[in-house]
Amino acid sequence: MAPPDRFADPETIRKVLDYVRTVAVVGLSPNPARPSHGVARYLQSRGLRVVPVNPNAPEVLGERSYPSL
Repeated sequence: MAPPDRFADPETIRKVLDYVRTVAVVGLSPNPARPSHGVARYLQSRGLRVVPVNPNAPEVLGERSYPSL
């Protein structure tokens, strides 16, 4: 049996999201049907600033996109 992943613990995730105000989403797609788009849109709705990282999109969800980290 593998040890539990301490970063997947719901309490740890909650603490991180309470502290962090900006997140980079690597591979953020401008296509609303893609999971990355839905996740980023959800994070924005919760008040986080989302920084898209996608070399093929100049902008996603109203934010300037960057080609790499």
